[in-house]
Amino acid sequence: MTAIRLQVNGKKRQFDADPDIPLLYALRDQLGLQGPKFGCGLGQCGACTVMVDGKAVRSCVTPAQSVQSNAITTLEGLGSSTKPSRLQQAFIDTQAVQCGYCINGMLMSAQALINKTPKPSEKQVNDALAGHLCRCGTHQRIVQAIMKSVA
Repeated sequence: MTAIRLQVNGKKRQFDADPDIPLLYALRDQLGLQGPKFGCGLGQCGACTVMVDGKAVRSCVTPAQSVQSNAITTLEGLGSSTKPSRLQQAFIDTQAVQCGYCINGMLMSAQALINKTPKPSEKQVNDALAGHLCRCGTHQRIVQAIMKSVA
């Protein structure tokens, strides 16, 4: 076991874990955060996406130890059910969520894009979401929600 120190959603957190623990498991199992989801475990589906220093990162393939000096933001760090972020509110308003499994990754990648490009084009949004799998077929509403949030 090794002491892992992370800065998550603006708070410093510490716990003991296997030095090779993926960031996803550290966030979910050690810190109790439910935003990032386990999807494929290979970094291919996007359900586990978080932001590290504002950049979208697949947490299932990122060792927690490798991001100890970075600012990590999870879905919980964007807003809350009582005070959602502008992006989260746009998802609510456009009813972009169906089953909700992919939404964590979609929101985190969209927010990373918006942080870098405050008024992205629809093509930029589609490019940012290209590596995310949504099996419910709500992709068009997801893109609409993102575009609405930056309008």
